[in-house]
Amino acid sequence: MKKYLEEMFSLAGKLAVITGSSRGLGLSYAGACLRAGATVVMNGTNDETLQASVSTLRAEGFPAHGMCFDVSAESEVNAAVERIEAEIGPIDILVNNAGIHRRHPLLEMPADDWRRVIDTNLTSAFLMGKAVARHMIPRGHGKIINVTSLNAELARANIANYSAAKGGLKMLTKSMATEWGRHGIQANAVGPGYIETDLTKPLTEDPEFNSWVVGEVPLRRWGKPEDIAGTVVFLASHASDYINGFTIYVDGGWQASL
Repeated sequence: MKKYLEEMFSLAGKLAVITGSSRGLGLSYAGACLRAGATVVMNGTNDETLQASVSTLRAEGFPAHGMCFDVSAESEVNAAVERIEAEIGPIDILVNNAGIHRRHPLLEMPADDWRRVIDTNLTSAFLMGKAVARHMIPRGHGKIINVTSLNAELARANIANYSAAKGGLKMLTKSMATEWGRHGIQANAVGPGYIETDLTKPLTEDPEFNSWVVGEVPLRRWGKPEDIAGTVVFLASHASDYINGFTIYVDGGWQASL
C-alpha cells in the first residue's frame, strides 16, 4: 500500500513549468513539485530574484531551472515554451500561478490597472495554456493547474480587477477541461484563501485586517504555503487523473460558514 501511494502521488520523471514562482506561493509550489520528484522550470520577470531562488533549490540538489519572461506577452510565451520543449524536455505539468494586485475603488480605478491585472492574472493563463497544450495534445496527456482565488467566488472592496480576473480564470479552467479533456489533458484549479507569505506580511501585521481574517476563517488562522502546495502536487499527480474542470478551494473553511 505504501508503494502504491508513493507512486500515485509521485511526480518522478515529470517536467513542470510554474509561472510566477520566484517568490511567494509560486516558490512553495516549485519546492513541493521538486520534492515530489519533478524537474521544475521556474518563471518570473525579475531575473535576479528568479536566479537566486533557482540557485537555492539547486544547492539542495533539486533539478530546478529558471526562465525569465513576461507571461502576458504572447511572443515571449511562445518562445519560452518552444525553448523549454527543445532544451529541457516535454512539459507534463503547467501551473499558471503568475498574478498581481492593483488596488483601487471601482470609481477610481485607472483603465491601465484594470488591464494589467486582467492580462497578468487571466490572459497569461490563456496564452501559456494554449502554447503548452499544442505540445501536450499530440502526446495524449498533460496536467494544467490554474491558481485562482477565494476572490473568484467572494468579492471585496477595491479589488474588482483581481476578482474579475480570478473568476474568469475559474471559467477558463472549465473551458480547458471541456475542450482538451478528449486529448488526455486534465485542467483544474486551486483557489487559495488568505495565505501567510512574504507578500502578505503587511496584511498579517495589520491588527484590524488580521483580526478580520482570523475571525472569518473557521480554523481561526491564516493558511500557510504548505497548506496549498500539497493540493498542487495532488492535482499534478496520477492521484487526480479523473478530476477535470474542478476548483479546489483551500480557504480554511471560509466559504462553508456565514
